[in-house]
Amino acid sequence: MHKTLQAFTGKMDINRDLILLLVIGGLYSLSIFLSNTFVNVYLWRQAGDYSTIAFYNLGIYLFQPITFILAGKIAKKVDRVIVLRLGVICLSLFFLSVLFIAENAATYNFLLGSVLGIGFGFYWLAFNVLTFEITEPESRDFFNGFLGVLQSFAGMIGPILAGTIIAKMEETIGYTVIFTVSFCLFIAAVVCSFFLKRRQAEGRFHFRRVLGEWNHNKNWRKILNAHIAQGLREGIFLFVITIWVFVATGSEFALGMFNLLLSGLSFVLYFIVTRWIKSSMRKKFILTGALILYFSIYIILFDVSYTKLMIYAGLIGLAYPIVNVPYFSMTFDVIGKAWKAKELRVEYIVVREVFANIGRVTAIVVFVIAITLFSAEVIIPYLLAFFGLGHIVIYLFVKDIYLGASGKKESITKEPVTDEKNR
Repeated sequence: MHKTLQAFTGKMDINRDLILLLVIGGLYSLSIFLSNTFVNVYLWRQAGDYSTIAFYNLGIYLFQPITFILAGKIAKKVDRVIVLRLGVICLSLFFLSVLFIAENAATYNFLLGSVLGIGFGFYWLAFNVLTFEITEPESRDFFNGFLGVLQSFAGMIGPILAGTIIAKMEETIGYTVIFTVSFCLFIAAVVCSFFLKRRQAEGRFHFRRVLGEWNHNKNWRKILNAHIAQGLREGIFLFVITIWVFVATGSEFALGMFNLLLSGLSFVLYFIVTRWIKSSMRKKFILTGALILYFSIYIILFDVSYTKLMIYAGLIGLAYPIVNVPYFSMTFDVIGKAWKAKELRVEYIVVREVFANIGRVTAIVVFVIAITLFSAEVIIPYLLAFFGLGHIVIYLFVKDIYLGASGKKESITKEPVTDEKNR
């Protein structure tokens, strides 16, 4: 794999830890795409209402930021690879819980979401910190892009494989099989983590101090606002579209085909974007992808059919790589140039994720209130049209971010972004 990556990146330095982190990210993605896509459908089959699905996702996004803060404290005291293992173990426990609860999963929707949120919190805190430490500014676009390739590949084969298994087997047996396979994939990820170099941090956990950088660092404030906007879109889109596809077709296999098309196009685009993106083009890429993401919503907004959903899948499959590679790379670069980034990198990652989850929780709370006051079929299209603006809002925040000499061509802001006074 090392030689393959080396051929793909040219002279860029690719170390063993970077490869291992990509492998772990790939195993994680395959497991999540294989099973988590269908947990929402599994709950829908049992309950048949949006509230059950919403509270399951609310549990995820409430406990994820809380766990991020806890994981951040642990990461400053012990090896962050151990935090990564804790996350994968919790995710494994989630799928074991689903298998154990089985037909009563809808009754314990919030509890299941909480367990998954805890797993996500530990996993993504460690993964993001390790990404920041293992990659350099010149390798981040490659890493994020190649990780996107792996995620897209997992998104291609995971849902279609799971959909086929569920369709061919008796319903409950099919779900049992895919949840079991996901559990095994997470165990494989734990094994891979033992080969990562130990990485310990020193010092106290300065969460409030990094949160206070909002008042000193313009770039940091803008990237945090962008993450709230990102969360507002993700909060409801991730489960509403899944349910729409299932309701339109009544078939897990059709949902698998939807994800196959979406991830297949993303797979190709991640390769292209990773190879050709330049720092000076990041903001143009983000705007282009954001516009495609938003206006594609109107294809399905008021007249849902499987054909239109597949067209929508194709468009967002093209758009996500165009947005995500430059956006994630810019985020890490902002952190890398922030005050005491080396010593406080864990805290920066934690604060970033807390803000993203503020957006997700806000969107779901608004969703629950809205479907309580109005008919779900009537109000959901308007909610999607509003929260779908999230990535356009991301561009409005990042377009003025200034990262120094490399960013001059694409920056409107000319003055320095930090104020070292009152530090």
